[in-house]
Amino acid sequence: MHVKKGDNIIVLAGKDKGKTGKILKAFPRENQVLVEGINIKKVHERAKKSGAKGSIIEKNFPIHVSNVKIHK
Repeated sequence: MHVKKGDNIIVLAGKDKGKTGKILKAFPRENQVLVEGINIKKVHERAKKSGAKGSIIEKNFPIHVSNVKIHK
């Protein structure tokens, strides 16, 4: 992999093309990286206790390493 945790990157392809961010975690076996503020999706979360309500949270998902480049 050409990037590692802590690198500042720019996204080359996808819905977040042109955005920059910092790598939070790298997954070398899957060739994916988790980038701060990139590829955010809304996830429905179940209620943890009975009587409590579920919620919708925003969560970062990994993107393929070929879609990122080190930003200087």
